[in-house]
Amino acid sequence: MAQLKEVAKSIRSKNAGPFWMTIDVFSDKKSSYERLKKSNNLTKEVIGKLYGIEPKEIKIFYVDSLYSIKISFPKVPPQGYKYEKDMHSGQQFVRMLSLEIE
Repeated sequence: MAQLKEVAKSIRSKNAGPFWMTIDVFSDKKSSYERLKKSNNLTKEVIGKLYGIEPKEIKIFYVDSLYSIKISFPKVPPQGYKYEKDMHSGQQFVRMLSLEIE
């Protein structure tokens, strides 16, 4: 098995407005993209545990034409919260880097 950081070409996270965060996983070839799509570790349940979010609140979009996966969920706390540590969510993808991909 390989880790997500070894299978994906690029991974990034960012705000999708003040109340949502999105993580984009990009592949450079169809075979890698299909591998990511089929993985049992890129599911709402696994991502929910990783980020402390209810799986029903997570949205996963597969963009076949770009070989990319977009994962969106509520940002807790929202952008601009008094004790927030990552205002733009630019570092939030790091939690996913070591996920095992079959």
